[in-house]
Amino acid sequence: MPRVSAAFFAVGILCVLGGMFLGMHMGATHNMTLAQAHAHLNLVGWASMALYGTFYALERETIVMRLAWLNFIVSTIGILVMIPALIMFLNGGNDPAWVPMMSAGEGIVAFGALIFAVSVFRELFRRRA
Repeated sequence: MPRVSAAFFAVGILCVLGGMFLGMHMGATHNMTLAQAHAHLNLVGWASMALYGTFYALERETIVMRLAWLNFIVSTIGILVMIPALIMFLNGGNDPAWVPMMSAGEGIVAFGALIFAVSVFRELFRRRA
């Protein structure tokens, strides 16, 4: 497995563990205020990162390593910006002061997905031997 794939899985497992612990806390306290953050940690943090890592592992012979690492860095930064801003937004009663930071994080995450799309379509259309 390429190191970049392991890096995606490392961030992904930290996100899913955070999402699980957040879910357990919400269940124990019967306070579902952070349900959206819980869902984003699991979907964007775990599912997306694990899928990215799996793709790069499967295509290890033909990936552009710089593009894969750029995908990892951008996606990780996006999660690190978006999730805390979302938590502050939700805990603050949907305080609009957090919307710019949340939006920036969402944009960064989307940019990471676009980088991944470049990798996927590059693989789809590359010349085969």
